[in-house]
Amino acid sequence: MQDGKTRCAWAPETNPAYIAYHDEEWGVPVHDDRVLFEFLLLEGAQAGLSWSTILNRRSGYRRAFADFQPEAVAQFSQAEVESLLQDTSIIRNRLKVQGAVTNARLFLGLQEEFGSFDAYVWRFVDGNPIINHWENADQVPVTTTESDALSKDLKKRGFKFVGSTIMYAYMQACGLVMDHTIDCFRYAELTSS
Repeated sequence: MQDGKTRCAWAPETNPAYIAYHDEEWGVPVHDDRVLFEFLLLEGAQAGLSWSTILNRRSGYRRAFADFQPEAVAQFSQAEVESLLQDTSIIRNRLKVQGAVTNARLFLGLQEEFGSFDAYVWRFVDGNPIINHWENADQVPVTTTESDALSKDLKKRGFKFVGSTIMYAYMQACGLVMDHTIDCFRYAELTSS
């Protein structure tokens, strides 16, 4: 993509899905529970894989996991889990698929306890995005005290695939943390408001 825009080093110009994700979603604060669930499911699926692998299957995940409606995913039966394990449009890992169903059920519990998952998760950053000012990608951490705390709390509640590294990527994806490097055009856009 030769549009003259400087982007974060992790967004390869040859991958349109990556560019769209970087330009339109990554680092933008999310307060919609369905989208927060979507990224929880996708980040868990990504564990041990490249993000492009998941982005390229996002529509498959959307179809397979009921448009990321946690209420629907929480109701998946074991037969539906077995069917998903035959679905080539998603990562067919039993632990990840079963973890998504478990997480959906626990997600609903957090909604009930806190009024919304949004209210629960944004507590870990005191309700406001953490705005970082990194000069280059090498400065961006893979975990923080906030992702450690979120991971620890979710694990204590029984969530799967929520280690601190996964939770930091989740926080970046959902805009709890803004980690665009200062030379990236999105940094100026997201910090100017």
